[in-house]
Amino acid sequence: MSAVTPAASAPAAAPEETGHSLGADAWHRLKKNRLAVCGGVTLLVLTVLCLAGPLFFNLSYQDQNLDLGATPPSAQHWLGTDTLGRDLLVRMLYGGRISLGVGLSATFVALTIGVLYGAAAGYHGGKVDAVMMRIVDILYALPFTIFVILLMVIFGRNIILLFVAIGAVEWLTMARIVRGQVMALKKMEFIEAARSLGYGNARIVLRHMIPNILGPIIVYTTLTIPAVMLLEAFLSFLGLGVQPPMSSWGTLIKDGAEKMEEFWWLLVFPGGVFSLTLFSLNFLGDGLRDALDVRAAKD
Repeated sequence: MSAVTPAASAPAAAPEETGHSLGADAWHRLKKNRLAVCGGVTLLVLTVLCLAGPLFFNLSYQDQNLDLGATPPSAQHWLGTDTLGRDLLVRMLYGGRISLGVGLSATFVALTIGVLYGAAAGYHGGKVDAVMMRIVDILYALPFTIFVILLMVIFGRNIILLFVAIGAVEWLTMARIVRGQVMALKKMEFIEAARSLGYGNARIVLRHMIPNILGPIIVYTTLTIPAVMLLEAFLSFLGLGVQPPMSSWGTLIKDGAEKMEEFWWLLVFPGGVFSLTLFSLNFLGDGLRDALDVRAAKD
């Protein structure tokens, strides 16, 4: 009998590669960006302090001590007091609620209007797109600040109106960004497949197009919030924003600028926190832009 040769050993199976979603890859890239992470952590800390900080003080933003007047930082008043004897730290925490609230609320208004308007213009195209974008061009030609001031003068100085007024003039760039993204998507295969299945225009735009352009939308949103906060601070600096005795970081900076030669702390501390917030938002926005870039270097 002939000898039986042993069967050749089977090659070892290659280890299976675990897949990663686009969101997981973006999060991994974002975590490696130290400036973006620091910006996000700083924003989170400032938000928590502004929301919960006043609960640990027995003072309100309008409590006065005229006998005390303006005093520099001390053990009793960590950031000093203003000319009416009001604790500056407490007023900054309450003011942070207003400034961050204006930034988030007005950005939400601008985001809603800009995304829907830009998506409708880009999807329909043709004459509809031409007319809608000419309206945007006309609004671009108007000075934003004058438009907001007119709204405030006509409808009164209301904090809710301030949110809406600022958001109503900050949506134009968002509309252009979304329009361009939608025009690039509407000829792709999955959109043609949705049309062939009989889906309506609204469903295609809301369920298929907008979710696929969330990256640019999120990035621009993080860059819109500091722009809105700057506009609110400018309006408050002009006396058209938050009205006394309420305070925002803009009003505190305005009051501190008027008395900076005598009472330096009234400008340095509110201005420093406001600048830190703007830097953090911009660092986070830049980090999100890089993390959501599909052309970023693969690990």
